[in-house]
Amino acid sequence: MRIDLTGKQAVVSGSTAGIGYAIAAGLAGAGASVVVNGRSEGRVQDAVQRLRRQFGGAVTGHAADLATAEGAASLFAHVEDADILVNNLGIFEPKPFAEISDADWQRFFETNVMSGIRLSRHYVGGMVARGWGRIVFISSESALNIPKEMVQYGMTKTAQLAVSRGLAESLAGTGVTVNAVLPGPTRSEGVAGFLKQMGADEGQSPEQVEAEFLRANRPTSLLGRLADVEEVANMVVYACSPQASATTGAALRVDGGVVRFIA
Repeated sequence: MRIDLTGKQAVVSGSTAGIGYAIAAGLAGAGASVVVNGRSEGRVQDAVQRLRRQFGGAVTGHAADLATAEGAASLFAHVEDADILVNNLGIFEPKPFAEISDADWQRFFETNVMSGIRLSRHYVGGMVARGWGRIVFISSESALNIPKEMVQYGMTKTAQLAVSRGLAESLAGTGVTVNAVLPGPTRSEGVAGFLKQMGADEGQSPEQVEAEFLRANRPTSLLGRLADVEEVANMVVYACSPQASATTGAALRVDGGVVRFIA
């Protein structure tokens, strides 16, 4: 199968590193014009330059905090329309439930949920008018297996599934598909840093920490390792492709078999 996204414009939120960057690279590699986003102008421009060196000039960027309405408005003024939208922006933070403040709950909801709602609401009209579009929410297996160490994160990932499915229902027959992709434990920049710090605190190598993390926290993993960001990006690129025209309203798992039930 050859995925060709030539002539399509893609916006990927939170795409200066990790899964988001891998998704931007995958879409650019398939021929799409890609808009990279992050909060820091320096990180955005660094990501843009790296992608341009690999894929050519059809990569641009816009620095904005999409966890805020003002940041979203800034992006819309810079990028009025899109054929493909990947709502990847997200944060996580291990914290005992009793210590999660009201401000923490609000921050997680604004960043992980409202960012995708705002972007989808803006770009979906143009997609419907053209009769073609792809919206993907990057959720998590934590939407189904709520992690006790970060309930606030799991809550937002479940909310993304609800928004994704509801939006897909509302767009039936329009040619616009909406799906959620659920990565399992993935060796992203943030997770790698988290494991490295854990290893330093406990006098273990990152590899030892990874193995212990899976044993203690994700014992149902069939993969037996963290996924690579490119493995997640491959699923996203497919969901954004013309070949995925019959896939909508779905929760597509790239979780390494962590979630035990089949449906």
